[in-house]
Amino acid sequence: MQKQLIGALVGGLILFIWQFISFGPGNLHSSQMQHLPQQDAILEALAANKVPEGEYFIPRLPLDAGGDAQEQMAKDTEGKPWAQINYHHAYELTFGSNLARGFLVDFLSVFLLIWLLVRMKDLDMKTSIIASLMVGAIGYMTISYMDSIWFKSNSIPELIDTVVQWGIVGVWLGWWLNRD
Repeated sequence: MQKQLIGALVGGLILFIWQFISFGPGNLHSSQMQHLPQQDAILEALAANKVPEGEYFIPRLPLDAGGDAQEQMAKDTEGKPWAQINYHHAYELTFGSNLARGFLVDFLSVFLLIWLLVRMKDLDMKTSIIASLMVGAIGYMTISYMDSIWFKSNSIPELIDTVVQWGIVGVWLGWWLNRD
């Protein structure tokens, strides 16, 4: 169990460091967090309209709208602008707790991967790398890529993250778990 915990700790650290590089100095996600010159006016309009905190897709009908209303909205909105909004009333600097939660998720993710890997017969470096990349690919395809299909967003930064971070974790675990 100690070997698995150390493997997960270092693997989690690998994920954590890559994520820092990807969002920080590497700036891979800049296309997903662009500056909008009118941002102050937009935020003021949201606040002035007393928009509750939450995530919004605009335009959208109320949940209890009938099928006729949905068909009419589809016709009325075809070719017109739409938006997704993730709105909060106050910007909070929760950097420390976000980092801690992020590392915990990274650690647990690698620990779960290790749980799968140690159950494989004849685990070697190649199998570790391929399995790690597959786990990353499953997450990418069912979350980031699926979102990009429905919401027409750019998921290339997440694809790069998936290949790099899970590839490195696969190399690490292929070496670490096969040490005697």
